[in-house]
Formats: sequence, structure tokens, C-alpha cells
Amino acid sequence: MKEQFYRQTTLQVLERLHATPQGLLTTEAMERLQKNGPNELPQGKKITLWQRIIAQFKDLMILILMAAAVVAAFAGELSDAIIILLVVILNAAFGVFQETKAENAIDALQKMSTPTTRVRRDGQIAQLSSKELVVGDVILLEAGDVIPADVRFLKTQNVKVEEAALTGESVAVTKDEAVIDAESAALGDQHNMGFMNTSMTAGTAEAVVVATGKDTEVGKIAQMLNSAEQTVTPLQRNITHLSKILSVLVLAIAVIIFALGMLTKRETPLDMLLTAISLAVAAIPEGLPAIVTITLALGTQAMAKRHALIRKLQAVETLGATEIIASDKTGTLTKNQMTIEQLMLNGQVTAANDFKIDADSPLTKAMILANDAERGSQKELLGDPTETALWQFYIDKGLDIDEFRNRYPRLNSWPFDSERKLMSVAVNDKLPTLYLKGAVDELLTRADRILDGEQVREMTAADREQILKINHQLAKQALRVLGYAYRPLTDAESQSDDPAAVEQSLIFIGLSGMIDPPRPEVKAAIQEAKEAGIRPLMITGDHKTTARAIAERLGIIEPGDENGAITGQELNELSDQELKDQVAQYSVYARVAPEHKVRIVKAWQAHDKVVAMTGDGVNDAPALKTADIGVGMGITGTEVSKNAADVVLADDNFATIIAAVKEGRKVFANIQKAIQYLLSANLGEVLTLLIMTMMNWSILAPVQILWINLVTDTFPAIALGVEPAEGDVMKHRPRGNQGSFLAHGVGFNIIYQGILEGLLTLGVYALGILYPVHQGSALIHADALTMAYITLGLIQLLHACNCKSLQGTIFKADEFKNRYFNWAVLSSAILLAGTIFIPSLNPVFHTTELNAAQWGIVIGAGVLMVLIVEIVKAVQRRQKH
Repeated sequence: MKEQFYRQTTLQVLERLHATPQGLLTTEAMERLQKNGPNELPQGKKITLWQRIIAQFKDLMILILMAAAVVAAFAGELSDAIIILLVVILNAAFGVFQETKAENAIDALQKMSTPTTRVRRDGQIAQLSSKELVVGDVILLEAGDVIPADVRFLKTQNVKVEEAALTGESVAVTKDEAVIDAESAALGDQHNMGFMNTSMTAGTAEAVVVATGKDTEVGKIAQMLNSAEQTVTPLQRNITHLSKILSVLVLAIAVIIFALGMLTKRETPLDMLLTAISLAVAAIPEGLPAIVTITLALGTQAMAKRHALIRKLQAVETLGATEIIASDKTGTLTKNQMTIEQLMLNGQVTAANDFKIDADSPLTKAMILANDAERGSQKELLGDPTETALWQFYIDKGLDIDEFRNRYPRLNSWPFDSERKLMSVAVNDKLPTLYLKGAVDELLTRADRILDGEQVREMTAADREQILKINHQLAKQALRVLGYAYRPLTDAESQSDDPAAVEQSLIFIGLSGMIDPPRPEVKAAIQEAKEAGIRPLMITGDHKTTARAIAERLGIIEPGDENGAITGQELNELSDQELKDQVAQYSVYARVAPEHKVRIVKAWQAHDKVVAMTGDGVNDAPALKTADIGVGMGITGTEVSKNAADVVLADDNFATIIAAVKEGRKVFANIQKAIQYLLSANLGEVLTLLIMTMMNWSILAPVQILWINLVTDTFPAIALGVEPAEGDVMKHRPRGNQGSFLAHGVGFNIIYQGILEGLLTLGVYALGILYPVHQGSALIHADALTMAYITLGLIQLLHACNCKSLQGTIFKADEFKNRYFNWAVLSSAILLAGTIFIPSLNPVFHTTELNAAQWGIVIGAGVLMVLIVEIVKAVQRRQKH
């Protein structure tokens, strides 16, 4: 019977699990992990290597080929039978290789982003992989965390948990640690329990793990599923659909060729049957879906190296189509670190980089001492970002702030409050002295003197006017402005509890202006996005003025553009239709709440735009799911937002999104290249055999067709899938929702290039007949067929070079820097040429030795293919521009 932990007190639960509130010892935890296994859900049944091999021989085309080999053997064509079986075995080997590589890449993808949990071990708090959790571990949870195992709450503070994934209840449930006195409570009623994969939406908690992995409630459900879920992207689905259509067409053409062969009676029925079968096997692009999967999966690995962790395979193809990137400001576009940029002293404004510090000046003392920041155990700065920015300024200038603070012991302090908008401290600076910082207007109402150089004098109306003017100028630059002042205190004043008693008759010192500055690499990334036809948007909870200033710095909006920004309040006043009509005029969304993000995404999607949206909070999850690409934050993001995202940025950097878009475009372009190469080659093969049969000519032998397919299809097509990005990949507009893999002239290229391959092959065959080297009909036709065979194979390999760029020229210095492609073409060429240059293989492949003139014709046809395609690409480039 299952343990009812919800009926036990927290002490009883800990005792039952042999645990303590301080957590387990590491040695005990390791023993439990060894005994019960990692905290992960049971995986579906994996396909073994043998199952994968056997599956290759269940393919209809392979079975037909095997039957053809048996027929050929019984008919005395032993060499044909052996070659056909060899092709079957090699095809199966390549199939296993492709599928295994694709699955391994996808498995690696799933392991890239492993969630972590804060755990008490050995009395210390450690950040561990959630897979390492064991029963009895005490964990710490907060809003935004995904509960990593089934737990019993020990302490709670305003905890709410969203359990829709388990119970179907969409409303978040309030949790506490109180005992439930019920014989049998439904999961939804167990308010002192938390369950694996449910989400903390509010509060903080401590809990003890009571079940992990397959023993959790969600684990029991997972065990009911007996197969691994396979993600199929829209592109993969479309490619598979296209492959099926082409398969039907090729089979129909194979039947026609067989029928025509029977009518002409040039070949025996067995030869025609083997030819038709070989053509069907060679021309059906059965490897295309696997190549697409490999290319997508390898794309995810490349993106991971650029700090973009792809959680869903379809995100790779969608990234390349992105038209709108709506990015959070803080931490993604900016550093998420307040930084001093300007200082005003003695009426002069100076850039922070040019400011010369004086360790004995009242300004230095006010900025460092009127400050509640602290040092962490690793000397890191802790506290309010505004206060840590003041310290960081002086640290960067070389001042030892720890020694400086020790020089001036604090006597008293009066913390900041929203009414005074000031923060003050009394320190021992030989005599008790007050230093304070705060809002400029509040500070000026309490100041009657001003520091002018090293002298203190009465503050005039002109002084006040100048200070307020500079304050306004700094604020217009979206800088957060603080004023500083000081005054001597009596011993009695330094001990006062009333800030009003000491914050008067102040001596004004100066001002500082700080901002969370843009990341240095983001401006260039935004410019690159714009050049790529992508529109960047800024979304922030900051004020409109601050948002606009940062947006202007980054180039998101033009300087002085008053209409490019809108606030959340203004969004509330617009209906969905009005927002749709007006959304294109806004690039900055300020004072925005998470619920506004969903409206913004939908408004752009209503214009049929592909939208990427960033988010890091619990409430961002709906917007991340609504967007075509949800982008989570790896550093600042909650587990809930990461789980809702398609992509997680390991460095929280906007520039990484642009790098991922570039990679997505490269992947899509490479898939187009592989498709263009394979389908044009297949069309060339089909046309060659169809016209040869219709003209009652001798036709290519079945083993020749199969060998060409084997050596020219597999290696170059996969190599095209890993081509580096072309230089102009970010110079053209995104394809958006309407971008088919046959778009941008790819469909046209497949047709004309396939026809060209077929015609050139037939032309070489005709030349071989018209200008024979040997005498005798049989030798003439054998030579001509050998020339046609090697021409068809060579043209396809040279055409692979053409396909390295859909529209760019291959005559570039760096065109052949992809060593995988170079080796693929070279190895394929060697395998192809070996059937002619190795005499013992001539009878097996029905080939003859060719002389220099014949080789000249063959190579000339291959070069002509390259030149014609280059000319067409040049015309296409000219029309495009």
C-alpha cells in the first residue's frame, strides 16, 4: 500500500524517510542514488541496433531489390545478383548510420538543458542536477521553480502551485504544511504535497523528497507509455509527404519503362524488370527525411556552441523564418548592472570614465558611506543595484572600499523610505558627520549651502536652478539621478532616531547619473537583424523615457521618434483590433505587464509574422507558448519559463538570438541544397532511362544505376547539410510563414538541372555511338553506355559543387573550405572511377576502358553542367538585384 505522507506530520515524515531538516549526508545520498537510480522519468523503449538493422530490410524497396537479386541469380546473372545484394547491404548500413546519428543528436539535444535544484546536503545548500535527487533530500523552492520530484512540504510562505499537468485543474492551488486528516485524498486535495513537473507560481518553500523518478505520480503515468515519443517537425512532415508523392511518380515511370521495354523487345524481360526495379530504388528519395533530420539535429549542436540551447527540434527551422524579435530590455539588451555614466561636481558635468576621484572628498565619502551594499564571501557586491553601482565605480577607479569604510565607522543610519526619498548615515569623520544621498528635489528642499571647490558657501537661487537644469538633462538621457549632501553633527544628533532632525541645513555636494547600459555587442546584433529584414522590438517594465533612451542608443528606434513607443496603460485602452491596426508603428513597449506580451505577440501574428518572444518570469510562460519561438533565459529565467520556451539562451544575450537565427537560416538553406541536389539527380536518372527506352537505345545496366545512386547520393547530400553559412545569409529578408523548401527558385532549379543532367548524359551516349573508338556493334554500345554511366555519375558529383550555393558562384576562394564535402565528393569519385579503372570490375559493372578522347567528352559534359548552372545563377542574381 502506498505511503500516505499527507496524513503525517513533518517530523513523522522526516523520521519515516530517515532524514533531518538539515538534509542528508552526501555519502547517504549517494547510497540511495545507487540503490534507487536517478530521478528521471522512465524512457520509452529504445530501438536496439539489431532492430534498426532488421527494420532496414523491411523496407518495400529493399525487399523488391532482394527479390530481384534472387531472380537474377536463378537466371544466371550471378555478378548482377552479387552487386545488387552488395548495394542492399550498403544501403542498409547507410540507413542505420543516418538513423543512429540523427537519434544520437536528438538525445544530446535533450541532455543540453538539465534543470537544477537547491538541496541541503551536509547542512549546506548546494545546487545539484535534479536527476541526483533522492528520497529524503530537503530542497528549497521558490516561485518559478518546477517541482523536481514528489515532495511533502515542511515550510511554506504564500505558496501556490499550478498542477494542471497532473490534475487538469488550471487554477493554482494554495499549499501549506498542515496535516490532512482524510482516509483517502485525491491528488488535487493534497495541499501539503507537491508533485513532479508541477510549477510553483508564488511563494517560497522547504520540502522533503518522498518519491523520485518512476515512483512519482507522473512517473506512474509515464510507465503506461511503452514507446518513446518522436518529435516530427513541420519540415520533416512536408519532406516525408513529398517523398511519398515522388515515390508514387517514380514507381509509375518505372512501370512505363518496363512496358516500353517489353514493346521494343530490345532487352530481355528479366533485364527490363531489373532495370525498372533499380530505377525505382535509385530515384525514390527514401534517404531525404533522414538527411533532413540529421541536418536539423546538427544545427542544434552548432547553436548550443553559440549558447542557444534548442529544446524543440522544430525551433531550428522556425528560427530561420523569424521576422519579429520581441526582447526584454533588462539583462538581454542591457547588462542588468547599474553603471555610473555622469557626475556633476562644482557645477561641471563629467563623464564617469574621465572623472578623477579624490579619496578625501565629501562626494567620495557620501557615495561610499551612505550605502548599505555588502561584500559576499567571494568578495562579490551584494545589495541594491543602485548602491552596488556606486561602490563598483570606485572599485574600478582603484579605491580599496573595504579599507575606506573601516576608516569611517558608522554611528547611526536612517534607511531610505518612499516618503523622504533619502538615505542617511552618521559616521565618525574626526567629528560626527552626516552623509546622505537621494532624490534631488527632496535633497534641495533641505539644503541651504553648497560645496564650491573646497569652500562651503550659501546656496543661491541660481545654484538651485542650475542643479535642477542639470538634473533634468541627465534624466532626459534616462539616467537615474542621485543627489549627495553632508553636514557636521553634534553627538546628540548622531544618536537621534528622527531623520527629520538631522536631514536639514545640508551642504549640497553634487549629482551622479547611472543607467543599466546596453550590452556592447547588442547594437551590432540589432543592426545585423535589421539588415536581415528582422524587426527588433523592446519590451520592458521600465518607464517610457528610459526605454526610449536605451532603444535610441541601440538603434531600435530613431532619435526623436516620439511615436515609436507605447505603454502598458495605453495598450489597455486599445481593443485587439485597434492594436492589430496600430502595432506596426511601435518598436518599444514600456511599463508592460506579462499579460500584455500575449496581446503583442498575437497582434503581430495577425499580420502573418513569425514572432520570437523572450521571457524569464513565471507569468511569461503564456507569451512564450503563444509566440512562434519562445526564448527563455538560462541565467535569470525561472524553470517554468524555460520549460515553456523553444530555445533557452545560456548567456541571456540578445546577440545570441541573432546568432541562432543565422544558424537557423543556414540549416534551412542547407536542407534546400540537399533537396535540390538529390531531386535534380533523381530526375536526371529517370529522364535518362525513360528517353533511352523510348528511343529504343541500349540502357544503363541495373548495377550501374544502383551504384550511381549509392555513391553519389549519400555522402555529398549529407555533406551539403553541414555546409557553413554563406556570406549573405543575413542579407536577405526572412522567408516567414510562406517560405517553402522549394521556394526562392529551388523548384525551378530542380527541374531545369535534372533535365540538363539527363540531356548531357544522353548527348554523351549519342557521341559515343556516332564517334566510336572500337569497332563492332556490341563494343560501340558498351563504350557509349560506359560513357553515359560515368557521365551521369560525374555530372552529379560536380553538380553537388554547384549546389553548395543556391544562387552564389562556386568560383570563390573559400568555396571549398568544408572538408567533409571535399572528402565526400572525392571518395564518391574514387568509388565511381574504380568501376572503370579496375579491370576486374569491368565485367561486374558492364563497363569498358575509355581512352583519352572519351574521357575528354565525359569530363567536358561535367564541366559544361557546371558552367551552364553558373550562367543561370548569374542571371538569377542579376534579376534579384
